[in-house]
Amino acid sequence: MTKRLTKLPESFLPLTPVAFEILLALAEGERHGYEVMTEIERRSSGTISPNPGTLYRALDRLVQEGLLTSAVRSVEGESRRVFSLSLLGRAVAGAEAARLSDQVLAARSVQLFKRNGA
Repeated sequence: MTKRLTKLPESFLPLTPVAFEILLALAEGERHGYEVMTEIERRSSGTISPNPGTLYRALDRLVQEGLLTSAVRSVEGESRRVFSLSLLGRAVAGAEAARLSDQVLAARSVQLFKRNGA
């Protein structure tokens, strides 16, 4: 897969739910894969729980696309591959958040749900 570094962030949209969750999990800083998985589970109250194979394939794809960077670091005395958002990845995450926000506004405008929930 080729990197889409010269493309606009919107060219990556829509993101898969797992890809967006990964970008959200890395928005505050670098994490290793297990930390990404537990952050997704924590934030979603367990409703999203990617299996390790799915998670690591998605992480590798996001690195190949230029949305993430990865490096090997010593974490608690062990070598771990850590991931962080690239500038492009942060822009793509922001574009996806705006796209989803627009969808929520459209749903509210046709009274599919109220501001405080369904």
